[in-house]
Amino acid sequence: MKAKVTWLEGMCFEGLSESGHKLVLDGTNPGKGPSPMEAVLLGAGGCSAIDVVSILEKSRQQITGCEVELDAERAEQPPRVFTAIKLHFVVTGQDLSEKQVARAVQLSMEKYCSVMKMLDKALSASSSYEIRQA
Repeated sequence: MKAKVTWLEGMCFEGLSESGHKLVLDGTNPGKGPSPMEAVLLGAGGCSAIDVVSILEKSRQQITGCEVELDAERAEQPPRVFTAIKLHFVVTGQDLSEKQVARAVQLSMEKYCSVMKMLDKALSASSSYEIRQA
């Protein structure tokens, strides 16, 4: 996998992925895009949500929505790395099995989400979920 980051102005950069997608990263708060650390947090949420949806669909669950609410704590002193991340999954669907949702979240967190597996080596990660009927 390859990517390129190009300075635009100030603390604003444009990231270009190998697949051709662009993302503005901005170290100014607030800026024209997420900060690099916000992008890492969004990557963790996106990666884990993809897993949960995929696992539930393969389990023939009638899922209609999935959101991940992320709450990260950072070190006080530079480098201000993440020290803890909490992921709360809100899964919506019809007649969803709690056992299947719990299993999907657990598998994502412990086995499949490559972003969380990398971060897990450096921080405390936890997850929870709730099920909403569509």
